[in-house]
Formats: sequence, structure tokens, C-alpha cells
Amino acid sequence: MRIRYAPVLLAALAFALAGCGGGGSSGADPASIVPPGVPLFIEGELKPEGEAGADVEALAKKIAGIEDLGQTAAEALEESAASNGEPLDFAKDVEPWLGNHSGIYLESYDGNEFNEGGAMVETTDTGAAQEFIDERVGGGDGESARQASYEGVDYVVDPEDGQAIGIVGDFLAFGETEKSFKAMVDASKGEALSDQGAYADSTASAPDGSVANVFVDVGGIVKEAGGEIDAETQAFLDTVGIEPAQATAELSLIPGADRIELDLSSDVVSGAPAGDASELLESMPGGSFVAFASADFGGRFEEAVNRLDARGIPGEVEPGELKSGLEEAGIDLDQIGNGLGDLGVFLQGNTKRNAVGAVVLTTKGEEDATNTVANLGLLLRATKTPGVTALSGKFSGFSVASQSFEGKPIVVAAEGNRIAIALGLAAAAQALRAGQSATLGANPEFKEAVAALGDTPITGFLAGPAALQFATDVASSTEESEGFEEARPYLEKIGWVAIGSGSSDERTTARLIVGLTE
Repeated sequence: MRIRYAPVLLAALAFALAGCGGGGSSGADPASIVPPGVPLFIEGELKPEGEAGADVEALAKKIAGIEDLGQTAAEALEESAASNGEPLDFAKDVEPWLGNHSGIYLESYDGNEFNEGGAMVETTDTGAAQEFIDERVGGGDGESARQASYEGVDYVVDPEDGQAIGIVGDFLAFGETEKSFKAMVDASKGEALSDQGAYADSTASAPDGSVANVFVDVGGIVKEAGGEIDAETQAFLDTVGIEPAQATAELSLIPGADRIELDLSSDVVSGAPAGDASELLESMPGGSFVAFASADFGGRFEEAVNRLDARGIPGEVEPGELKSGLEEAGIDLDQIGNGLGDLGVFLQGNTKRNAVGAVVLTTKGEEDATNTVANLGLLLRATKTPGVTALSGKFSGFSVASQSFEGKPIVVAAEGNRIAIALGLAAAAQALRAGQSATLGANPEFKEAVAALGDTPITGFLAGPAALQFATDVASSTEESEGFEEARPYLEKIGWVAIGSGSSDERTTARLIVGLTE
């Protein structure tokens, strides 16, 4: 038979943040029984207190219409247990010993999925928690669970699949395998994830008010997947400044009464980007349903080109010959990088057919804009790209015929200190003359998004209703339309999405806030 606790424990973890936790905490840290070096660890509060708890309840009501989240979660747990033939009275059987902290760790990543791991739920009464395990082990049909002990810790093993459960420190611990359970026992008595510097450095960036945190050892996942990165992929990572070998990331969930926030901190990118491109973003067309902006694109372009030139392109270009080869064709990459400033992107329209958008580049001077466009034209001619036609009229630049994008040509044009790479001439005109008509900066929802980010410069914006209308048209022609319709009631709750980014010490930081409608 299977250990009868498993559906209850896993359901409890699935309902983490759902307001069904116990009434206290021993103060124990779930990471203190997690094996060191695991690539993925998730920890959260089962019952957030104070303002966070009230916000979770408010979100449940706003998103799903749930009036009492704790009661709903407890009833769901009882139904889950009953469906497995294991009647459960949550208030009597679980709540008296259930603490407030929980965690899940995963390991043995093969490149597609994790194959081992463990979970832990804090207990405020280990004796009562042990009684709960004892009552739900044995009995029923089939072979009984095997009793075992390791390093003084008693536990039981499911004879069918080898899952193990027992009390480790102040936690009811579950191991996907007996090996995983023993690893938690070892961690509780020796070195654990909580003792590792990389974990401590990463989690130190977790913001106040978070109710769940995800720790990712990026280098560990690469190692679990085989540890080798092919030469081409490594060349690309080096070019864009990504160093995964020793990198970590921390993702935190912060509830609000009318919004959900996700905060990310990572050192995966060397030389964290700095600057503020919010002014460029604000100047994007007011009808844009999605828009992004990135500061100092020119500086990062220069860095990427220099890295690529130093490494070369295996089988194509020898190290040190990229820039010199293009200079012979009249293309000066250093001049292009020196002249570029920020980068922006916008997309507008409500169907695939009428969608238009553009990439917008600012330059440090008007000559930089026209020279860069001229250099791009030279590059296309050097590569014998078909369908290139010079623009006539108000803008300097060219268009490239395209069979994609509903037949709209790709237009590359310059005016003033802006460059536009757009779908169609109309979008290029909007990009180049942004600010002369309605802009995102005048959009009330955009203003609300900026205010929500506070001191963090806004780098991305999505208008919920307009984006949903466009997504509906796209989904209608795909095989995923049924699933999309199931998600629609929740997507309709999204008023706007704001993204902000910055840097702190050697870590890149990002904030994503979803503003909800009434």
C-alpha cells in the first residue's frame, strides 16, 4: 500500500499561501534541512499574518471570488484526502500541529525534468505530527509500509515507490526517495543549504513582505543537466555577458490588496545594466498594448561586439577579424555603438492582421542616426539581401520586402536623433515622431503602473484589456484556444502589468507588478 499521508502533505504544500496553515511557528528555517547544492528550492508561509495575510485574502476574493480562503483551502484538502480513500478532518487531524513554514526542493535535473527531491512542513508539536504519521501508515490492502531508522531518526518507506516520511527536527519531512529523505537528515545534522554562502547572498535580497521565495542555483542546474555547454552556446552567452556557472537567482512573491508583485534578483548577467530609459518608454504611442525600453543599448552593443570580435565565430570568422572585416566594407561597428543611446519597442493593434510595431533607437546626435541607418543599408547590400529599396520623402532610410508580417515591409528610417525599425511606414512615422501625439505617458493606467514601481524605473508596460483582445485573436487560430478560454476569466482581471529593473551591487534586480481590475 502507499503511505496514506502523502496526498495530505502534498496537498498542504500545494495550498501554501492559501491561508490554511497552523496558528504558530517554531521559528525553524526549512532550508536548514535541505541538502547543500540543490539547484531549486521553494519556501513559503502557509498562513501569512498581518497585512500580507489580509492581502492574500483580498486577492482570493478579487481573482476567484473566494470569501474565506482558509476554509476553502481546508475543504479542498479534505476532499483531496477523501478522493484517495483517506477521510480527513483538517481542524482535528492537521491544524493542531501544522506550523507556518514549508518548503520543497528539487534535484537530479536531466535537462527536461527533476527526478528527485523532498518537501517539509513545519510542526509546532512534533509528537502530534508523529501520531498523524503513525495513524496513516499501515492498514488497508497490500504490503505494509516499512519501518526504518537513520542517524537516530525514525521514518517509514512506501513499499511501492520508495517514498519516505518522518520527523526531521521541527519538520514533517517527505522524501521522493529514501535517499532524498536521508539527505534531509544529514543536512539537519551537518551542512545544509542554509549554511551556503551563495544561498545566503541570494536570499539576502528577498524583499520585506514576501510570502514565498524561489532560490535557483543556475550553475547547479547546468551541472545537473550534464555540465557541458556547447561552443556555440557558450560563445553566445559570453557575447551577451551571461555567466551561468556560478550564478544564482532569487524570485519573491509579494501580495497586495489589488496587485501581485514578483521581485527577481540575479547575478547571472555580468556588469548589471544601469540607467533609466523610462522617458523613452513614456514617449511610445499611447495606443501601444505592450512596450519595453532599455537604457544604454549602445554601451551593451559595444561590449557584445568586442566580446564577439575577441572570440570570433567558430567556422565563420577568426578571432579579431569581425570588426576589421566589416570596416573593409565601410561598416564601422565602433562608430555605431558609440552613437547609440537607449532602445525601445512597442506593439499596437487588436488583431494579427492590423498589428504594427517598431524598435526605436535613440542616438547621441542626428548624424549618428543617419550614419547608423546608412551602415545598416551597407550591411544588407554586402550580404546581398533581396528586396531592399531606398525610402523617398521625409525620412532617410530603406525598406525591405517581407513575405511575413501580413505582407508589411520592414522599414528602417531615421529622423532627428531617432532610428525606427518598423513594420510598415506608418509605424515608423509613429516611432520617429513619438511625443507629437498621444503617448503612453498620458495613459492613466501607465501612470498607475509607474507609481506602483516607486523608485524603480519602469522598463516595460502591458495594457491588460488591449493585450487580451490581441491574444484572443491569436489564440483563435491555434490548437490552444480551448485552454485560453478557460484562462480568460482570470486574464480579464489584469488591468496592467508593469516591469521595472535596476542593479544592486553585482546583482541585476527586476520587479513585475500585475495591477488587477475590480
